[in-house]
Amino acid sequence: MDKLRGLYVITDEKLTPYEGGRIFEMVEEALKGGAKVVQLRDKTHSDEFLLNYALELKKLCHEYNAIFIVNERLELALRSDADGIHVGKEDLPVKEVKKYLKNKIIGASCYGSIERAEIVQEEGASYVAFGSFFPSPTKPEAKVVEKEILKIAKGRLKIPICAIGGITLEKAEELIRLGADMIAVISDIWKAKSIYQRAKAYSRLFK
Repeated sequence: MDKLRGLYVITDEKLTPYEGGRIFEMVEEALKGGAKVVQLRDKTHSDEFLLNYALELKKLCHEYNAIFIVNERLELALRSDADGIHVGKEDLPVKEVKKYLKNKIIGASCYGSIERAEIVQEEGASYVAFGSFFPSPTKPEAKVVEKEILKIAKGRLKIPICAIGGITLEKAEELIRLGADMIAVISDIWKAKSIYQRAKAYSRLFK
């Protein structure tokens, strides 16, 4: 559980391209800068295509003592022996996922719902994610959630809390102060002039 704290970076088909192994270079920069969790998120390619990338990313994460998570794809998480999986409300319920990934990390998106967070905690989730806290370039359809939910969740949940959605370096500090154990970032990290420096700046906020 103490590992579930800090900068949480999420890959993106367009922003972390596979061509020429660019994804590995970019992820390694984030890890060097102190990222604690890396999530492989891909909505378009097949598990078959992603398997080698997942295996390589896991290896890279472990070199930096970081956690490797697969987004939503149970089969891929199993085949790559990932450290865990992240699921949304349209995916398999946490208690079902738990049957397959017994001792693994299971994260669950809770959007703006404390009730859902309490249910998934009960079902065995390792951490919950709330958001979007700001309009998100990668998920423009996501509803914006009140920041106060972090404070409420901190008082009611026993598991770590992740904040996600449109977060930039300037906005992250307040979310950590309100109770976020992890800050999940996509655009603000991969579009940075120096991924390493940006990751380092985020990591400092947790010190």
